[in-house]
This record gives sequence, structure tokens and C-alpha cells, in this order.
Amino acid sequence: METFPIVNMEKLNGEERAATLNLINDACENWGFFEIVNHGISTELLDTVEKMTKGHYKKCMEDRFKEMVASKGLEAVQSEIEDLDWESTFYLRHLPQSNISEVPDLEDEYRKVMKLFAEELEKLAENLLDIFCENLGLEKGYLKKAFYGAKGPTFGTKVSNYPPCPKPDLIKGLRAHTDAGGVILLFQDDKVSGLQLLKDDKWVDVPPMHHSIVINLGDQLEVITNGRYKSVMHRVIAQTDGTRMSIASFYNPGSDAVIYPAPELVNKEAEKSSMYPKFVFEDYMKLYAEVKFQAKEPRFEAFKTMQEAVSVSPIATA
Repeated sequence: METFPIVNMEKLNGEERAATLNLINDACENWGFFEIVNHGISTELLDTVEKMTKGHYKKCMEDRFKEMVASKGLEAVQSEIEDLDWESTFYLRHLPQSNISEVPDLEDEYRKVMKLFAEELEKLAENLLDIFCENLGLEKGYLKKAFYGAKGPTFGTKVSNYPPCPKPDLIKGLRAHTDAGGVILLFQDDKVSGLQLLKDDKWVDVPPMHHSIVINLGDQLEVITNGRYKSVMHRVIAQTDGTRMSIASFYNPGSDAVIYPAPELVNKEAEKSSMYPKFVFEDYMKLYAEVKFQAKEPRFEAFKTMQEAVSVSPIATA
């Protein structure tokens, strides 16, 4: 059985650079996920983020989650729940404008730490985009530019905790989906597992590793790479023991960015029957919000249909 791809980023700086680039490229083409170590974010910062996130959950969110569970009678369910996830979350926005100072219940030190963490993740995301460009034969900076829009990229973090679940066979931690955006950087619990991806019609565990960052690709990178890189279905399985921490940061296109396959990656002869549409990212997100837990292909097809309808509309000659 194939092993989940784990990339030592330090090897990009030495004689193993070519092999490491190949490993990343293979992961992007065949897994849609990989895990990175020695990524440049200090272990001290990661330890502080983890400690403060778990402390914030205990202090401010755990009781609320228990109240929600009791109010919905979830501990006594007898059949599968398909419209709810067993997770406790809050969101932070970093770009184009931060909302960290406005999010309630966060201690000042936690706000500072999460702001610093976001700055480190932003640099890492942009470094990864340039690595992808190198592997794809695109000009350095192409993907960052494709994401830019009028005000730069959008970047935010979903902070989640998945508490112990009495009926993990009936309630998912997070239902299966692909991510809508660009590149996702996940700092996850290294003791409590649960994240799985779908590969070759089988669910594969993403291994929890100390101080690693899990990378996965969103729908926009699949479109821009014309299907060479893939966004893949993934889910979180709730566990009966232990609370799993998950801090997922989404480096996405700007809301007004126009997304389409990079011309260098489109076969000129097949251009007219391109698999992927052209659309504004914000429009894609509006559709995604309605159908997140469904397959991605109908989303692409919906925009292709709209695009074709526009291209054959008669020009007004009043």
C-alpha cells in the first residue's frame, strides 16, 4: 500500500531538491494532500498556539458545545445525522483585513499569538505556491498573481475542536467535502486522529505528527492547473476518546479574482472543450455554500454551462 506523502522542506535547500520537488508534485497530482516537516515555523510558536487553543476551548467553548448537544438530543440518536457536524469552531479573518481584534472571548495574548501564526502561515502558503509554479512550469509568482484580485488574496483560519463523541458511527466530526479555495494549511492535534482523505475509493488516515503542517489543495488550484493537481474529498471521523484540535488556514483567491486554467497548461487543440470553466471566485463561493457536501464536478459544470450561455448570447445592436 502507498504511504501518505511526508515532505521534509529542508531538503529543498540541498542536493535532494529535485527529488523533494518530485515528491511534492506527485502528492499534488495523486493525493491532493501531503504533510510537511521542517517548514520554518518554530516549534515554540506551534506549542504556544496548541496550548492556548486548547485552553480557550476548555474555558470558553466546551460548555457551549455540551449545551448544544443536550438541546438537540444528540447523545441519544439512533440513526445517522446528515445535516450536522460534531465540531466546535470559530473563525479568524486575516486578509484582506484582519478581524482578530473583534472576535469575542479571546485573551489578548491569544490574539497576538494567532496573528503571528497567521503571518508565518501566509509566508509558507506563498512559498508553496511558488514551488507549485516551479513543478508546473509556470512563471514564478503566477499562482500568487492569479489569486490576487483587486485587494490581494483572502486568508482566514477555522479553529476547530472535535470533542469525544458517543456515536461516531452516526455523527461525523465533519462530513466529506472538497475545499473550495486555494491552498489549505492545517495544524492538527498530534495525539487524537480523525482526518481522512478519499484515495482510489478508499478512506485513508492522515497521520497525526508532532509539529507538522498538513497541506491540501482546494478546487481553485484544480481549475488553474487544468486538472493536473486535484482537490480531494476528505472528512473528520469523530472519536469516542479525546478532543482533537484542528487549526485550518485557507489561503484563497481574492473575492473578485477571475479564476481559469493557466493557458500554459491547456492543450491548444483541446482548448474549446476545456474541462474547467472561467468564473469569479466570489460567485463560486456562493454556489459552494449551498452544496459544500456534494461532489465538486457539478459545480464546475454549472459554471461551464453559464460560460457557454454567455459566449453564444447575441450581441445587442440597438
